[in-house]
Amino acid sequence: MYSSEHDVVIAGGGPTGLMLAGELALAGVDVAIVERRMNQDVEGSRASGLHPRSIELLDQRGIAHRFLSQGEKHRVVLFAGAVLDASDRPTRHNYTLALWQAKIERSLADWTSELAVEAYRGCEVTDFVQNDASVDVALNDGRTLRSKYLVGCDGGRSLVRKTAGIDFPGWDPAISYLIFEADMADEPALGMRHGERGVYALGRLEDGKRVRGVVTEQRLERGDKPTIDALRGALIAAYGSDFGVHNITWLSRFTDAARQAASYRKGRVLLAGDAAHVHSPVGGQGLNIGLQDAVNLGWKLAQVVKDISPESLLDTYHAERHPVGAALLKQTLALTALNRGDERTNALREMMAQVMQMDAPRLWYSAMMSGLDIRYDLGEGHPLLGRRMPDLDILTVDGPTRVFALLHDARPVLLNLGEPNTLDITGWAGRVKLIDAKFEGVCDLPVIGVVQTPTAVLIRPDGHVAWVADGSTTGLDDALRTWFGEPAIE
Repeated sequence: MYSSEHDVVIAGGGPTGLMLAGELALAGVDVAIVERRMNQDVEGSRASGLHPRSIELLDQRGIAHRFLSQGEKHRVVLFAGAVLDASDRPTRHNYTLALWQAKIERSLADWTSELAVEAYRGCEVTDFVQNDASVDVALNDGRTLRSKYLVGCDGGRSLVRKTAGIDFPGWDPAISYLIFEADMADEPALGMRHGERGVYALGRLEDGKRVRGVVTEQRLERGDKPTIDALRGALIAAYGSDFGVHNITWLSRFTDAARQAASYRKGRVLLAGDAAHVHSPVGGQGLNIGLQDAVNLGWKLAQVVKDISPESLLDTYHAERHPVGAALLKQTLALTALNRGDERTNALREMMAQVMQMDAPRLWYSAMMSGLDIRYDLGEGHPLLGRRMPDLDILTVDGPTRVFALLHDARPVLLNLGEPNTLDITGWAGRVKLIDAKFEGVCDLPVIGVVQTPTAVLIRPDGHVAWVADGSTTGLDDALRTWFGEPAIE
């Protein structure tokens, strides 16, 4: 017997799980989160910001202002200690938003609460059994939930991934780091430095008194519960002093291990966020790629749950997001290597820092680190195909608006920028919004630059373009069927 039934159960109520829950709830899916914490409090400050594409996703749902009001904007990207200007990225949000994970999570939790997402707090998933029709999910308090699908957003040590038997290949760690928040009796050596094995840094927290730091350990250590003595020893080895560190409120260990799930789906079980990929936090990508996983998966899973699309649509989640995760692992491996402080690496880093100041490499790198360059392989065609739709200022019969405002309800949009009343989507009208609009301006894509403005585009709920008009409607019906199911019978 089971205690409750839902369309989708999400294991883990961190940023990825919350974002996915919100996406599903917007689509009218009965979704529940299982989260071991009683509230959204997090240990330490953890992730420290949102990149432009993640802010765009929040903007697409009409909630970006909740985050922007709390953070600080920085129009630069960092490359192995070098600061690169990124203010010319073609997006409304051409900045990184400095905002601690605790505030990000609370804002996402408030949003999901408004959407009436059910949360089972203070408990964890301990096991599950799936069959052709459902998944029975066992909780540690004795209850069992039945759902059509289970999504593991339960971190790098994901029980969901392990129980599903999904392999997690990758690179073993070579370096371990300690990250902490504490008081220091002596004046700390603030700033970032490069040691023989990697980077280490000390900085003030928001109160201007306490210190947040990361320090490389002298040899590879494992386990996420390091001792205070280990921290003191690592500080002395790096700085020659432990600065009288005391009142340690957060102390954790991470490594440069890089692993990725061999498959993001096994039957009725799917993975997102850290459950699907783990890597060094260099570059600050982890939380952001998790949000992007969630927005790619949410609308697809909703359509399958509601019998709009066949289960095969879920295979596109792996096909699109697995290459993104694989590329990210390589990026973090490269940046970790550049952070070493031996003489050869120092020379390489200094040379590369000069190269990255040149326009072409700088534009490429800033777009990559921002998530703005992602293109899903949807075939040949207009440069927009498979890429994020820019947030153009358009004029509709209801007045001026922005493209992202059309996506607030997470429904697909067929945007007609050509002659009005020339597109017919009979059969999909209940699922896809047809908007006739005018646009005067240029369509500017990251790295690529200005491209020809299309006469029409089919925009998926995740903001990526599924079809572009080339002067005719050829291929439109096929794209509608592929992404939004067979037409309804009148």
